[in-house]
Amino acid sequence: MNRLVLQAQILDIAAIRYTPAGLPALDLMLKHESMVDEAGSPRKVAMEIKAVALGDIVKRIQALSLTEKTVFTGFLSAQRQGRGTVFHITGFAD
Repeated sequence: MNRLVLQAQILDIAAIRYTPAGLPALDLMLKHESMVDEAGSPRKVAMEIKAVALGDIVKRIQALSLTEKTVFTGFLSAQRQGRGTVFHITGFAD
């Protein structure tokens, strides 16, 4: 199963583009920070991840504030040309 649930805030958001099929697409950079328990010890986790949203969800994401933390859901995939990972956002809870 490939499913990711991530609380993050938007660091950067690009202008809407359109796929060859005519779907709106939005490229984003997300930032996550949290404390987790690993092997019985607390650990601070911080990361940035590239993300993309396609279709109807694009306009809803554009309406989000860059400062608010949001819980995004989706899946992970390889980037074009296979360099790195991208989070495909399929939903979010505001």
